[in-house]
Amino acid sequence: MAVKEELTGIVSPENVSENPETLGAYSRDLSFAKPIQPKAAVRPHNVDEVQALVAWANKTATPLVPVSSGPPRFHGDTIPGVPGAVIVDMSGMKNIMKIDRRNRVAIIEAGVTYPELQPELTRAGMRLTMPLIPRANKSIVASLLEREPTLIPRQQWTILDPLRCTEIVWGEGNVLRTGDAGNWPSMEFAFERKQSAVGSGGPAQTDFYRFVSAAQGSMGIVTWISVKCEVLPEPHKLYFVAADRLENLIDFTYKVLRFRFGDELLILNNTKLACIIGENPDQIKALMGKIPSWVALVGIAGRSILPQERVEFQEKDIADMAQSSGLQMTATIPGGQNGKVLDLILNVSREPYWKLTYRGGYQDILFITTLNRTPEFVKTMNSVANASGYPVNDIGVYLQPLHQGASCHCEFVLPYDRDNLEEAARMQQLFTRASQAMVEQGAFFSRPYGIWAKMAYERDTQTTRVLKKLKGIFDPNNIMNPGKLCF
Repeated sequence: MAVKEELTGIVSPENVSENPETLGAYSRDLSFAKPIQPKAAVRPHNVDEVQALVAWANKTATPLVPVSSGPPRFHGDTIPGVPGAVIVDMSGMKNIMKIDRRNRVAIIEAGVTYPELQPELTRAGMRLTMPLIPRANKSIVASLLEREPTLIPRQQWTILDPLRCTEIVWGEGNVLRTGDAGNWPSMEFAFERKQSAVGSGGPAQTDFYRFVSAAQGSMGIVTWISVKCEVLPEPHKLYFVAADRLENLIDFTYKVLRFRFGDELLILNNTKLACIIGENPDQIKALMGKIPSWVALVGIAGRSILPQERVEFQEKDIADMAQSSGLQMTATIPGGQNGKVLDLILNVSREPYWKLTYRGGYQDILFITTLNRTPEFVKTMNSVANASGYPVNDIGVYLQPLHQGASCHCEFVLPYDRDNLEEAARMQQLFTRASQAMVEQGAFFSRPYGIWAKMAYERDTQTTRVLKKLKGIFDPNNIMNPGKLCF
């Protein structure tokens, strides 16, 4: 029986595609990963269909590659690692299952995006902390499972916050609800009794949701998650603290983190901030010459209890912290008032995706370190770029404190012209050299896409051995996105 006929026995015929153009779009992305054409793409719409697809894949030894965000994609994790795979496109699962204002939790399916959820949360007086300017078609489930950093470090109590409970269809075919939801006999039962999906731990003593975090779909398929939300801030202001040297901003940022002040707290270099504010390459280039070398963005928000007083005392105290570091807190930056920039960083990207505006393409190098070590990595990145003939002024840098400031997301964005084959070849060499230099310096690639997987797992054979044992338990037939990570 043909693959399409078998799949239409699981989902409706209109949700199965063998169209070469459709499959071609899944076979490649904007990374340097090798294109591999899948043999079909299927769009399930509920957990029963997902479970049936996994059972079929085990029976027929067919690799499955979960995808939930729309294009463009950038890291090669959704490109099949082997021939003959079937894409499981979860983007059609759009149900916002529950918004719980009392416990500040929302339960959403895998295809729900930020612009689809945020208006519903706003009506309930809440919001979800987002990563920095995501794509409009970015799945929230994919974003949180892949540990994309969010903007408010003081509200991160674990590195995976605001992700809480999950429903997982493991590669061996069973369904597991994690956290508080692990005790639910059914969703209807829990909702009738107003039970909440707040706690992420369990069932029992194991945090199963960590096994699918940053796993690139290699353990199972997540059909829904619960997310911890925040009370909608009012008033909400953004301030800038600029410096010529990154070290000065690090001292200031640690002071803010120590007292858990502010909401949004991040550091950008002038190139990265110019790419956020500028709407075309000429504007970006002009802003790069006007914006100070390094800028910390500090959001200050009031909420239901004494909101104005909360903002006023933080404005004064954070300004004093800046002054004690020899800096000044201001409400403006060249090219944008604070209200304009706040609106930009709290919403999804314009089209085309904002990182593509400057040169039409980019490669990013992202990892976790500690904030105090970031100047070392900036120096290394600039050194490798100089040696490769890449203009240092074009490198965008984004530093995001995580988990109450205990660690820091460090991201270098390298714009280039994708249509220039010679420039693309040079970028691939620079990307490889810089990645190798970072890992040798101690960068922790917690999201090991592509070549980073080999760099990471070769340095930790014990963890690699444990992960392979877990893979054998949860996906014994190796049908879930084989060829990724250390599998």
